[in-house]
Formats: sequence, structure tokens, C-alpha cells
Amino acid sequence: MKNKGCLSAGTIGIALLIIVGVLFFWGKNGYNNFVSKEQNVNSKWSNIETVYQKRANLIPNLERTVKSYSKFEQETLTKVVEARSKATSIQIDPTNMTEADLAKFQAAQGELSGALSRLMAVVESYPNLKADQQYINFQREFTAIENSIRTETVYYNDAAKDYNTTIKTFPNNILANFTNFKEKPFFKAEAGAEKAPEVFK
Repeated sequence: MKNKGCLSAGTIGIALLIIVGVLFFWGKNGYNNFVSKEQNVNSKWSNIETVYQKRANLIPNLERTVKSYSKFEQETLTKVVEARSKATSIQIDPTNMTEADLAKFQAAQGELSGALSRLMAVVESYPNLKADQQYINFQREFTAIENSIRTETVYYNDAAKDYNTTIKTFPNNILANFTNFKEKPFFKAEAGAEKAPEVFK
């Protein structure tokens, strides 16, 4: 009887060690997987910031080009410059980004997009400005950057979806809650966002 008791205790001890080992390796692998997917989201966010910054960097050259045409509507240009200032002032930490943060960022970038669209519509009335080589260069770069923005936001949303699905799927959600991995917000499509820029014809 004593032997049976000893064997039972030993068996239970081994079983507990196996369970602890399985839980340890599951937790370690799950945690590392969360970290990897979160880093992928952060990397995609960095790409988004880069293309938006490239767009913002175009505006000083655009401002100089447009200002050289004295009769151009200065109010329209001023709104672009102000919108650029607002858009570049918003900084987001991708590790703690909330839906409200992303909405604020998108709203500011959308305001800049709208101001640029209005400016370029006004330029249509200025044939000499339209034909200016500096302005033509701006058009080319702007169109490429707008397309890059669309592409990078899709990549970001894909990475966020993959990460969110991973941390919300059982039993990963238990580990995610315990280790404080939080859901990432998505970019919301703006009206007409599926179309390439058509401002230059």
C-alpha cells in the first residue's frame, strides 16, 4: 500500500511538472507571438507616418511656387499651410494608440487633403501656374504619395486585423489580458478613398 501511495504522489508530481511545463511553453510562445505581431503593426504605422510626412514636406515648395503668382488666391494657400501645421502637430504612440487617437490623426490629415484639393481646383483657373515646372513636379510627387498612403493604410489595417484576431482568440485572449496586450484601432475609409487622385487632368 505504501508503495502505491508513493507511486501516486510521484505520478501526480510528474503530471504537475508536465502541466507547468506545457503552460510555460504555451505562455512563452504566445507572448512572443503577440510581441512579433505588435511589432509588425508598429512597423506598418511607421510607414504611414513616413508617407504622410513626405506629403507634408511637399507643401513648402508648393507654397513658394504658388506665392510667385501674385494674383493667386492667398486665402486658399493659407488654409493649406494651416492644415499642414495642424496635421504635423499630432503625434501618436503606436504602442498605446486608441481609436480616438487615430480618429483625431485621420481628421487632421483629411483636413489637409481637403485644403490641398481646394487649392488644386483653384489652380485650374491659372494656366501659367498649371504649366509651371515646379507645380508639375509637385503634382507628380503628390499623386505618388497619395497612392502610397492608400497602400500603407491597407497594410496597416491588415497587420492590425491579424494582431487583433490573435489576441482575441481563445485561449490567447486570457494570456493577452494577463500581459496587457490591447486591441489596435483601424483606419476608417474616407468617402472616395478607394479612388486614385483625379485632381490632375
